[in-house]
Amino acid sequence: MTFWILAGLMMVVAGAMILHAARLAPKESGEDNPDLAVYRGQLAEVDRDLARGIIGADEAEGLRIEIKRRILGLDRVAPAAVRGTRPSDLVLPMVVLGVTFAGAVALYGWLGAPGYADLPHADRVARAEVLKAERPSQAEAEAEAAKGRPAPAAPAADYAKLMDELRAAVAQRPDDATGLRLLADNERRLGNLAASARAQEQLVKVLGGKATADDHAALADSLVTAAGGIVTAEAEAAIVDSLKVDGTNGTARLYAGLLEAQTGRPDRAFLLWRDLRKDSPADAPWVEYIDGQMEMLAAAAGAEYTPPEGIGPMAGDIAAAAEMSAEDRAEMIKGMVAGLEERLFNEGGSAAEWAQLLTALGVLGDKGRAEVAWGKAQTALAGDPDGLDLVKAAAAQAGVTP
Repeated sequence: MTFWILAGLMMVVAGAMILHAARLAPKESGEDNPDLAVYRGQLAEVDRDLARGIIGADEAEGLRIEIKRRILGLDRVAPAAVRGTRPSDLVLPMVVLGVTFAGAVALYGWLGAPGYADLPHADRVARAEVLKAERPSQAEAEAEAAKGRPAPAAPAADYAKLMDELRAAVAQRPDDATGLRLLADNERRLGNLAASARAQEQLVKVLGGKATADDHAALADSLVTAAGGIVTAEAEAAIVDSLKVDGTNGTARLYAGLLEAQTGRPDRAFLLWRDLRKDSPADAPWVEYIDGQMEMLAAAAGAEYTPPEGIGPMAGDIAAAAEMSAEDRAEMIKGMVAGLEERLFNEGGSAAEWAQLLTALGVLGDKGRAEVAWGKAQTALAGDPDGLDLVKAAAAQAGVTP
């Protein structure tokens, strides 16, 4: 309400100033000044006297100069009635002002957000920090993710026996880095994601200062996967440790961007993934996932983005998103999402496309459709566990707990 009161007062003051200036503006013509008619009559009389021979040419020219000087001086001595404006002359300015003010209100109603509180940059940053603080712990996220995860398939008898022997050996020698590395890898292959994460945690602890950026990044990957795609505080710490050792580590940069996307900072996520995509070879394992997310992420961030040639069914549609209003951008995204959603539901698609759909639905805030898409993605990608891991991260980002 305060906004409308202040805006209304500003409009009234501006309109009053414009009308006051219009009322005092000098006329373009002085036809209503009686002195001007007198002087013109005198000029005509001089011409007649010269024609009749009453005065000479030099005297006539002197008289003309004097009369013209007096005409030029009218503006300095004109009465207020001549310099002012008649009430009827204010009609047009008033109509123009009314139309302008009405148009401004209508334009704000269309492009603005009447009744919606301002959301300054500082507030958005504060909200992102709240989202970070409210993340579930690693244990909570793993427990929740396990509820919707199918039980791992039983391994072959000989493989199961070897795994039992490996677990026993690591339990007897918990500081054996080689055994821990083997255990982490094989537990993950079996689908025992929480056990794999515990083994990787112990490995990094044992290695201490000798742990490489890849070791820390592998821990972040294990934690995020076990948590159903959520980047918890524990995973964030592993990301930071990896980037401290090597700021170019691709896995750590991937999850750093995912963390920003999950906590309300698509602007940061877009920059992180844009640079990672630029620095990555075409066969990097995260390229397909990033390519499936960047268009929607750019739209959410209001950033310009030109997809690599041939990437994505929506290539080229996001380039103008940064110049659109929030409403127009949302409508554009809705149309793009509807087409992708229909195609995936009817024809299926790659894991990157399913992840793209879930990210888009998260941008739109349509959790109901995101839940449906997540359910269909699990069915479609049942035989692709690695692909399903990519989609899980997007599902978590969309607010759907895997």
